[in-house]
Amino acid sequence: MAERTLALEAVVAGYGETVVLEDLCLALDEGESVSLIGRNGVGKSTLLATVMGHTTLHRGSIRSGGIELARLAPHRRARAGLGYVPQEREVFASLTVLENLEVAAQPGVRGGAQARRWSAAAVFELFPQLAERRTHRGNQLSGGEQQMLSIGRALMGNPSVLLMDEPSEGLAPVIVEQLARALRRLRDGEGLTILLVEQNTRVALDFSTRVLVMNRGRIVYDGPGAALAGDRARLDDLIGVGGG
Repeated sequence: MAERTLALEAVVAGYGETVVLEDLCLALDEGESVSLIGRNGVGKSTLLATVMGHTTLHRGSIRSGGIELARLAPHRRARAGLGYVPQEREVFASLTVLENLEVAAQPGVRGGAQARRWSAAAVFELFPQLAERRTHRGNQLSGGEQQMLSIGRALMGNPSVLLMDEPSEGLAPVIVEQLARALRRLRDGEGLTILLVEQNTRVALDFSTRVLVMNRGRIVYDGPGAALAGDRARLDDLIGVGGG
């Protein structure tokens, strides 16, 4: 049986002794795009942080392409093929757009015989707006431009799996649509495996045919988004809207 591009098995994790994820299982195949939704505070961001090694893992397995990641430091997980776009964007405020991208480049990305797909030029082709702002510092960018830069920086590591935490949060609808087009290109043109955490259910359901719903640290639904898109009552019930 082929190894999953990303697989979590019986993961229990949180912050210190506080457990947020309980016996969580999840698997993504190569090239698969999956959206993860749920109300605030149910563990969506914690799931991504756990995959990247930023939480306390009490037990369970986290594998990518056959490699056990559970005890690896975050930077080694990035080198193993994980790209992370955090909710806070976390661009380097004092560095230019180009410098933000260059510091994230893995060995071989900048040129030479071992050069790989993603370079600053490729990111600028994906996000032309960043190309126009390449000499501007991180703190001179709009929120949408910072989000583009955060995505571009993650791509500079040439990931096999892209983890994205609330990329549309706080952005104007026109910028959200620009990002959605870029994500569709990464999905369809680049074949990236993508796990998208998204509070905007419309964006999430439009992006992925497979949708996960989290509630209280567990995945309570794993199936087609179409089954939820036309049944708001079922979606609200799964998310726990109005429930205890």
